[in-house]
Amino acid sequence: MFLNKEYENRILNQTTTPPTTPPRKGFQSPGGDRFIPSRRDNSWESRFATFSYAPNGTTSTYEKTSRENGESRRDGTAYRCLLKNELLGANIDSLKGQGNEQPQESKNLFEYLPAIPDPPSPYSLSPLSTKSQLLLRSPLKVTQKISTMPFKVLDAPDLQDDFYLNLVDWSSENVLAVGLASSVYLWSASSSDVTRLCDLAPDDNTITSVAWNDKGNLVAVGTNTGYVQIWDVAVNKQVNKLVGHSTRVGALAWNGDILASGSRDKDIFLRDIRTSSLVPDKRLVGHRQEVCGLKWSPDKQYLASGGNDNRLHVWNCHSLSPVQTYNQHIAAVKAIAWSPHEHGLLASGGGTADRHIRFWNTLTGQPKQSIDTGSQVCNLIWSKHTHEFVSTHGYSQNEILVWKYPSLVQVAKLTGHSYRVLYLAMSPCGESIVTGAGEGTLRFWNVFRKAGSQKENKSVLKLFSSIR
Repeated sequence: MFLNKEYENRILNQTTTPPTTPPRKGFQSPGGDRFIPSRRDNSWESRFATFSYAPNGTTSTYEKTSRENGESRRDGTAYRCLLKNELLGANIDSLKGQGNEQPQESKNLFEYLPAIPDPPSPYSLSPLSTKSQLLLRSPLKVTQKISTMPFKVLDAPDLQDDFYLNLVDWSSENVLAVGLASSVYLWSASSSDVTRLCDLAPDDNTITSVAWNDKGNLVAVGTNTGYVQIWDVAVNKQVNKLVGHSTRVGALAWNGDILASGSRDKDIFLRDIRTSSLVPDKRLVGHRQEVCGLKWSPDKQYLASGGNDNRLHVWNCHSLSPVQTYNQHIAAVKAIAWSPHEHGLLASGGGTADRHIRFWNTLTGQPKQSIDTGSQVCNLIWSKHTHEFVSTHGYSQNEILVWKYPSLVQVAKLTGHSYRVLYLAMSPCGESIVTGAGEGTLRFWNVFRKAGSQKENKSVLKLFSSIR
């Protein structure tokens, strides 16, 4: 075959000029005149979506799909990491932090960097690299999503808007006790039945506190005039009446058959409810103003008390004087909670002028850390299953906050109450809480999960989860 003579002369006379502007970054291939793009950390799928499907700053189809389908996104993350390992030599051995990775900004689809993946081990029994095997054994942790809407709302007319009272408690038998004006009502979470336990209207008295014992068969009822009634809910009968306080009893806490009661008269009484003695077994004197918070430690060896004198005391079972006193709060201390996970860890919250949640190591008597919540702290309660806790607030946010400990990162903010969230209790399973406020409502929220209760999502990428 012969070329056209004129065309042949034009080719022979053409001069070759080298490129004047070499690529910005890269290395020259063995061929001498080619620049091979690197495939490492280029996030091609994101760039391709941006260049091809998201003109003028709109969201690409890939990004929309990833946001709408959480499970597909998790599988997609694992799949992309697997491909990076096997094809691009990325050496990713964990999915932690990979789901929220942000591609680096670049104006080019390709970058020219040397990329030489490590060769696979000749002794491996798996076609995958060691890093990929570790990757598939490392599940991506699913972030818990807390609903911002209550799953149930109950009317509670005449629920008092008084910071110093404790009018809501949830028993181990899944029954909620609520003090409304002069009556105590019981609501069964299993059957939704409502019964009235007692009515103090004939005595011209009102309810100021309620508390269930550990077994859930007895409920203590504190009153405005200072006496405490013990009711057996199985027979709907009063079994004891404890007197001694000269004014209202706003705080109650059980320790087996021993009941601690705190009053506006500044005293704390410890009494065995099995006896009918008019004299308390122990009288704890330490507060200078009304006692509004009482909590026993998980091992039942220590009692924490908070008062309107801005003080937090810790008592043991063998002394009539506090073994520790904390006075860093500058407002009333009603919110008190012992950690069920760390021995000796105590949390407390201050009122409107304080707004802080503070943590104490009661084994050493030293403060640990604190956080300014921005509003009055009314209640604290720890999760039974995880290192998280809930705080409820009054002036001026009227909100419910879920926190992680010890990072003190806020997990969720729940709103809906129009008054101060003065009352808080947890379900016996530890997954739900109930909150009460002076606008006359009780709201139920799902905020915690049991340890190990979260079902693991099935994925075809988890090669080691089943035996064939």
